[in-house]
Amino acid sequence: MGFSQVFSNRLGEIKAEQLQAALDYFDLGKLRRAEPVPAGLFGQNVFLFGTTGDYVLRGAPHYDWQFPAEQFFAGLLHSKGVKAPYPYLICNDTKIFGWQFALMPKLPGLNAADPATRDGLSFEDRLEIARVLGQNLAQMHQVKWEFSGTYSLASRTIQPFPSSFGDWVKSQVRRNLAKARGYSQVTTVADEEWLEEKLLQWSGSLEVPFEPCYIHHDYREANAVVTRERDGWVVSGVFDLMEGFFGDGDADLVRQVFNWIESGENPAIPGEFVRSYREVSPLRPGYRDRLQLYMLNDASLIWEYFHRPGHAWHSRPGDFRNWAEPYIRFFADM
Repeated sequence: MGFSQVFSNRLGEIKAEQLQAALDYFDLGKLRRAEPVPAGLFGQNVFLFGTTGDYVLRGAPHYDWQFPAEQFFAGLLHSKGVKAPYPYLICNDTKIFGWQFALMPKLPGLNAADPATRDGLSFEDRLEIARVLGQNLAQMHQVKWEFSGTYSLASRTIQPFPSSFGDWVKSQVRRNLAKARGYSQVTTVADEEWLEEKLLQWSGSLEVPFEPCYIHHDYREANAVVTRERDGWVVSGVFDLMEGFFGDGDADLVRQVFNWIESGENPAIPGEFVRSYREVSPLRPGYRDRLQLYMLNDASLIWEYFHRPGHAWHSRPGDFRNWAEPYIRFFADM
């Protein structure tokens, strides 16, 4: 087999011989074909189909810690029965492609965020998928740690945050909005004053004790696959583990809810997602305030990202509050 193909701008042109060399590095048989991965923001992945199975090649890491962190979290999730990309194999040798790469099993199933898949789903299907996504998230949160923190490449394990988890969250919100304000005049002093008002209003909810658990931080349909089995839908895999850390599991509920609200989904769908999660993992006192604060944090992160120079998100001064409030309101009304 001989071909040369550009699978993404990030990975560039790749030859069949290079993909075969990647399989050979881990003794994974012969390559039959390769396909670009249709989803994903950064173009790191290629599907490989071979004689010993189907795999995902993940290349050109964003940071030196990306692949080791993903490997670490994949192993922890696998140990709790969560269907994660395991084993997660890393090659630090750059001779094959010019960059490091990882290989992992291709998880079976459908991506419910794919428009082609979504168009074939009934409302009842989408409701059941939301339900099993909530249950799967609760299972992921069974991965516990003795303290809140992030992965450290130096120690190859979790390092605690320099302050409490609540203080870390508040610092992230302030940092995101300050960075956005530095890009242009769209983010205003009034936005920052409103943010401080909300932090003061909701901060008490962060003082309620919790047991630190694994947080995916980008848990949503786009980063999972689902399969319809005889007894109904199941989550057959979760991936894209780079942003993971340990902290308050409530924080993991907001990203998927944000996506559903943004797309105009029937409110029953995010409602079922949160309800099914709560059935398995009850929310602690103060959850309405806490979830509003976590949504504010996520909104500030997304706002900052899309207002970086080069992004074409057209906003007007003072828009941050008006834009963020509908997402936050979901949890106020829950």
